[in-house]
Amino acid sequence: MDIPKTIGIISDTHGSIHEEIIRIINQCDIAIHAGDIVDDKTLLLLKPKQQLIAIQGNNDTHLTQLKTVEKVNLPGGFIMVDHGHTHGHSHPSHESLKNTYTDAKMVVYGHTHKQLIEQDSSPWIVNPGAAGKVRNHGGSKCLVLTINSEQDWQITPHAFND
Repeated sequence: MDIPKTIGIISDTHGSIHEEIIRIINQCDIAIHAGDIVDDKTLLLLKPKQQLIAIQGNNDTHLTQLKTVEKVNLPGGFIMVDHGHTHGHSHPSHESLKNTYTDAKMVVYGHTHKQLIEQDSSPWIVNPGAAGKVRNHGGSKCLVLTINSEQDWQITPHAFND
């Protein structure tokens, strides 16, 4: 797998993705959508250079072609993608996510619509925030993970006003 590698991370689009986030995602090698897609036509807007990975959120049971959890193998470790709603309905438990995916380098979840990067212990827990218009807490958000080497993973948050 080539290094450096960029991974665009979004969640909770609910049928709409901010155009700047689409631009960022389409410049990445891989895109991850952590669920609550709602209208799968929004996935057609995402055209990363190599691969799009999307999972079902609690509002996506009609998207039966998608899994509820995905593992993404990358240089230096793997990411587990889980919408998070089964780890505590309104506030997913980071402890539950860490205990479920102990061997992951990073766990990506959505559901809360709030951007969060927790890197103080392993696995890292990150939430890109809502990339759409629904409950985006002041603006659409996403994350970009840049892997410069197996040991050097850097997360950059992005936020855009509506």
